[in-house]
Amino acid sequence: MKYWLMKSEPDVYGIEDLKRDRTTLWDGVRNYQARNFLRSMTPGDLVFFYHSNTTPLGIAGLMKVAEVNVDDPTQFDAKSNYYDSKATKESPRWQTVIVEYVETFPHILTLDTLRETFSPDDLWVVRQGNRLSVMPVPEEVAQKILKQAKG
Repeated sequence: MKYWLMKSEPDVYGIEDLKRDRTTLWDGVRNYQARNFLRSMTPGDLVFFYHSNTTPLGIAGLMKVAEVNVDDPTQFDAKSNYYDSKATKESPRWQTVIVEYVETFPHILTLDTLRETFSPDDLWVVRQGNRLSVMPVPEEVAQKILKQAKG
C-alpha cells in the first residue's frame, strides 16, 4: 500500500461532499506529473484529502483508492473546463481514479502545522510554490500525519 495527498477546493468538492457521496471520480487533473501519479495508484492506497484555496489550508480527512486507470470523461466533453481536443476515446490522454471516503479528521491539519512538522523534502505540499494537486507521501510521513490527526 502507498500513501498519497490530493488537493481539492472545498467550495468545488470537499471532504463533506465525499462523505455524502461515499465515492467519487477524481476528475479534471491536467498536469502530466500528477496524472502519472494517478496512473501509479493501486486499489487500497490511502489518500490524504487536502483542502486548497480556502482558510485554513490543510488535510481534512482520509480516502482510499477504490478503482484505478479510469479514463477521465471530462477530456472528451467540449463543454468542460477540462476538455482536451487531442484526446479521443481510442487514445485518451488523461486517466484518473475513483476514491472512497474513509474519515474526516476531527480538526484540519493546517499547512502551518504541516510546515512545523515536516521538511519540504518529507512532504511536498509544504514546498514554497508547490502547485501539484496529486503527490506521493512517504510511509513514515503518512504514519506521523495519521498520528497527528488522531490527536
